[in-house]
This record gives sequence, structure tokens and C-alpha cells, in this order.
Amino acid sequence: MHRPSLLLVYLAFAASVFVGVTGCGGDAQSGGTGAAGTTGSGGAAGEGTGAAGTTGSAGTSGAAGSTGTAGTAATAGSTGSAGRGGATGGGGATGTAGTTGTAGTTGTAGTTGTGGGASVPLSGLHVDGNAIKNGAGQIVRLHGVNRSGTEYRCIAANTTQTPNIFDGASDDASLGVIASWNVNAVRVPMNEDCWLAINGVPAVNAGTNYKNALKAYVGLLEARNMAPILELHWSAPGTTLANRQQPMPDADHSLAFWTDVAMTFGSDTRVIFELFNEPFPDMNRDSTAGWTCWRDGCSNATLLNSSGMSSGTYTAVGMQALVDGVRGAGASNIILLGGLQYSNTLTSWAMYKPTDSMNNLAPAWHIYNFNGCAATTCWNMAPTTLAASYPIVATEFGENDCKAGTFLTSLLSFLDSKSASYLAWTWDAWGTCQAGTASGGSPATGSPWALMMSYTNGTPNSAYATAVHDHFAGL
Repeated sequence: MHRPSLLLVYLAFAASVFVGVTGCGGDAQSGGTGAAGTTGSGGAAGEGTGAAGTTGSAGTSGAAGSTGTAGTAATAGSTGSAGRGGATGGGGATGTAGTTGTAGTTGTAGTTGTGGGASVPLSGLHVDGNAIKNGAGQIVRLHGVNRSGTEYRCIAANTTQTPNIFDGASDDASLGVIASWNVNAVRVPMNEDCWLAINGVPAVNAGTNYKNALKAYVGLLEARNMAPILELHWSAPGTTLANRQQPMPDADHSLAFWTDVAMTFGSDTRVIFELFNEPFPDMNRDSTAGWTCWRDGCSNATLLNSSGMSSGTYTAVGMQALVDGVRGAGASNIILLGGLQYSNTLTSWAMYKPTDSMNNLAPAWHIYNFNGCAATTCWNMAPTTLAASYPIVATEFGENDCKAGTFLTSLLSFLDSKSASYLAWTWDAWGTCQAGTASGGSPATGSPWALMMSYTNGTPNSAYATAVHDHFAGL
């Protein structure tokens, strides 16, 4: 998410069981020959001249095996065979009763069923046709939130010896609050200058400190079975500080950034890479020049200063080079690529998508109530066509009027109908919801985007947030 007037906010802050197989009863012993034997407590007719002993009592049935743990949507386990009684005892002397059968063995637990909820394992994530699947071949739909802060806090002045990288709590308890919303994915914005420790980023916030903080956060997310989506949010060429969204990733640093990120997380297939937040090359036009620059790079990308005004041009690196860099580093992770016009336009995504040696690419889509593609008439065109062949991941969606209007309900219904994944903007405690403008501008004070008031309880912050919370709860 980037709106020029939001910058100030950025910078401010697994039943089934086997019934146990019943054990076999012990055989009764034979009595010796003689006068009529006393009544055998077990065994068949006595041998010799004695009167026949009565039939021996049957051995008791084996105890039932213990119940196997139920697996999610598992196929029912077969029933164990019944235990056999003790064999017939010989007559004469008192036959010994059959011994108690051996207890049945424990039933085997059912296997975990397929599903798209938070309990489905997230290791081995990969694209298969128009679905994301895990290593077991189960379909995975991601539903989650963005966690803004790691793109902008790190560049702020910091004269302490304590890294200042997250905007608000980033410990396990805070992730427990996120998980309470039935979230199974969290998108983490990143800053290339902070990762690479360049362009004057405070050392305490940069390089190893920044990387370790993000690695720790990824570990906490995965421990709670939430997929981390790492994305390049802020970047800048040359010696320009990465302090805002630029139209395209830059040839100077972005390839080095993604090569290093891929080497850091490439062995972890729970992590998903989104190569660039919101491309808008060729003056934010849906054009051949824009799509060509998007894929191949270009030498005339517009450089924006901290106020969002043009301050020259720079050489942009294209998505093909970044995909090649990630794969060249040995990473097989899913790669998400947002389209043009702040990732809202997908018209030529399939035509211009980069080649991928792993065939593991998917479209990222951003949809807000003020975007150009913000109605079903548009959604039924390029997004619907793409959804038939690729798993769409709406890595950002939102409504900036603090309401739960027809836009949000229609959007979520559409995304569900396409089995798409989606993540709300944004899990940040930025104060009471204040509506933005119809064109997407921020209000004079406050923000329309905070989903909750506190990192410790997760109470929804607005009608918009409540609608997101309730929809997630129903998934």
C-alpha cells in the first residue's frame, strides 16, 4: 500500500480409530482319567470312565484397543477382529479356565484431511495449476493481514543501541492475537536499504540487525503455522534513501537485495516472495511500454522524492531479472508478481509474465475501493481469466471509508468464488479509524487502515475491520 499522503503515518510510528484387535483366549488343560470328575470349571468332556465334566468356561474377550487420535477428515479405520474364547478343556479333574485374551492393539490414527484452513501444514508451498498446494498435495488458501512497519521504521533516526525495526509489538504474544482472527498468512514489507545497510540507514537498524529481526519474526510466524510473505516495499537507486514507494525496483540495489533474501530464506518453502509492492511504470499507464518495463526493466523510470514529486529518472530492473536472481540463488519459493497501476491492473500479466525455471509464479493483486479496477465489471475480466490458470493472491485489499460497504462484501465474495487468497491492509494500531478521501487520499489526521486498536487484544477498529474479522472467522 502506498499513497503519497500516507508517508507521514509510515514514518511516525490434522476421527478415526481401529477398534482394538481382541486377543486370543488361553487353552484349558485336560483332566486325567478316573472316577467321575467333579464339575470342571472349564474344558470339554473328561477322558476315561468318569462322568463328563461340564463344558469349560470360555476365555474372556481381549480388552479393546485404545482409541486412535482422530485425524481431520480422515477415512474411518476398520474394526478389529473379535477375541476368541478359551479352547475346550479335557474332562476328569477340574479343567482350568481359559486365560484372559491379550488386549487388542491400539487403533491407528486417521490421516489429516485436505482443507484450506489454518491447520493445514504450510511446508512445501508451490503453485499447481490455479491453486497453491503444500508438500502433501493439499490445497492451501491464504487469508491474512499485512504487518506494516518494517519498511519504514528502520530508516528513522536511532541514537540508541536497540534496533527500532517494527512499528509496535513483534513478539509471539502479538502473533497469538493475529492468529485469533483465523489468519494463516502475514505479509511483511521490507526496505532494501535497511537489508543491505546502505544509504545512511542507522547501523543499529540495518544489515545483520535488520536481517536477524526479520528471520526471528519469520520463525515466530511459522511456529504458529502462518506463511510469511516477504515483499520489497521501499527501494531507491544510487545513494537515494529508500523512503517511499518508487515506480519500479532499481537496477542498483534490488537484484542484490533479492539475491541475498533468496539465499537467506530459499531453503524454507513456507516463505513466499513478492518481488515488488506496487509497480507503476510509464507514468502509471496500462501500456505496452509499462508492461515491457515491468518485465524487462527500463532506463527512464521516474524517480520520486520523499514528497512524491519527480526528481529525475533511474534505471529500473525488470521482473525477469529478479526471478532469475532468486532462482540463481537456489531458491524454489513461490514468487508473486503484482501487475501495473499499483498492482491493481492485471490485463497483460499472462502475456508478459517472466519465464521461471521452477514454474512457480502467481499474480499478486491489490484492490481498494478507490482503484480503477474496483467493481465486478472489471473483476469479471482479467482477474477472472487469470484465476482460471493461476492462483491469484490479493496481497492487499481494503476499504478506506471505515465502513463495511458493498465494495468489501462484493470483493470477498468474488475472491472466495475464485478460491483466491487474500490479505487485508493492515495490522497496525494507528488509532481510531479516520476515513480517507474518495480518490484514496489520507485524512488530515489519523488513518483508515488500522484493523485494531491494540496489539494485545485485537479488537476490530472499525466496521471495515469487523467485517474482515467476521469473514475470516467463517473461513
